[in-house]
Amino acid sequence: MDSNSSAVWYAQLVKPFFAPPATVFGPVWAVLYIVIAISFGYVLLQYLKRRLPLAVLLPFVVNLLANLAFTPIQFGLKNNALASVDIVLVLGSLIWAMVAIWQPARWVALVNIPYLLWVAFATVLQLSITWLNRGGA
Repeated sequence: MDSNSSAVWYAQLVKPFFAPPATVFGPVWAVLYIVIAISFGYVLLQYLKRRLPLAVLLPFVVNLLANLAFTPIQFGLKNNALASVDIVLVLGSLIWAMVAIWQPARWVALVNIPYLLWVAFATVLQLSITWLNRGGA
């Protein structure tokens, strides 16, 4: 994926008034990926130690895969519609994961609140960008 052509493509998209500058995304995701790594690592370790069932691990795996798929879909394929579907899956699987982990390890759900807030914002942003660019770009 050519990051320069992706950056040019993204810059040319019509964005809603509330879209942050592109430079905001990197630092925010850097922090959130630390939270994701700690959360997923903890849940995976507990699953491997047989302290958590697959039903608790599964939404974390779905979330991680959907999250990792977003950038190649959005900036590699330059496909806003598919990226919208993916970000909704990221949001839905995150809510599912937070509900699944609430009883056995509430702290994991609580540390994911910033991730939830950002993904909710990112979902609205992505759906808006997709709508605003439905006829072209």
